Amino acid sequence: MKVKILSWNVRGANDSSKRKVIETFIRNQRVDLMCIQETKLQCMTDSIARSIGSGRFLGWKAVNAEGASGGIFICWDRRLLDMLDWEEGQFTLSCRFRNVENEIVWVFTGVYGPFSKVERDALWEEFGAIRGLWEDPWCIGGDFNITLFSSERSSQRRISSAMRKFAETVNDLGFLVSPSWIDQFSGINQCRLPRPVSDHFPIIEVFGKLECNKSAALQQLEFWDREENDRILTMEESELKKEAKENYRKWVIMEETH
Repeated sequence: MKVKILSWNVRGANDSSKRKVIETFIRNQRVDLMCIQETKLQCMTDSIARSIGSGRFLGWKAVNAEGASGGIFICWDRRLLDMLDWEEGQFTLSCRFRNVENEIVWVFTGVYGPFSKVERDALWEEFGAIRGLWEDPWCIGGDFNITLFSSERSSQRRISSAMRKFAETVNDLGFLVSPSWIDQFSGINQCRLPRPVSDHFPIIEVFGKLECNKSAALQQLEFWDREENDRILTMEESELKKEAKENYRKWVIMEETH
């Protein structure tokens, strides 16, 4: 089984016309689970949730925004994922799922990180508490509002104390290298998508066996081929198509060497 996850900082979902754009975009991607950050919604209702996620089999959980900032929304297809438990933090929202197809249990945490040092320390403690609560394979998606490497920002070349603490947390909790996750989902395919709203790129992650990820990468490449047949791609979209082509080539090479 493959699991297709979309993570996106939408910079506000409190406008109905913007939610319609988000809902259409997500439906076209056919994801199994979606996490959006910075909803700026102080009270998520079922009607609002269903105006973002689509389908009769929608499950959802949310952390409401404080004032005009923050907010996390996670939704999923209940035909594919059965939620066993969930935990709401100040900066995180965690759901423990069981795959309907193969009964594998895993955890997804959505995060919208704070900006101050004191609050960031509280975020790292939240992650530690989540790891203490569940020992299942763990996936984290969202916007940390901090970079792990100085190369991720053109304006910052030095490693700050906040980045150093972030790296320590990643290392201590095994965010990037998790044997339990690799045992269940041996292949990972990641790509950026075009941004119909917001100044942040949506990120698609597909977890599964190698052949599943090759298929998912091909779907993204075919998507851009269809778009290019209909119109001239922008420079940004051309770069995304190039990334999709490189992604697909990577999985073809991996398949040939296994």
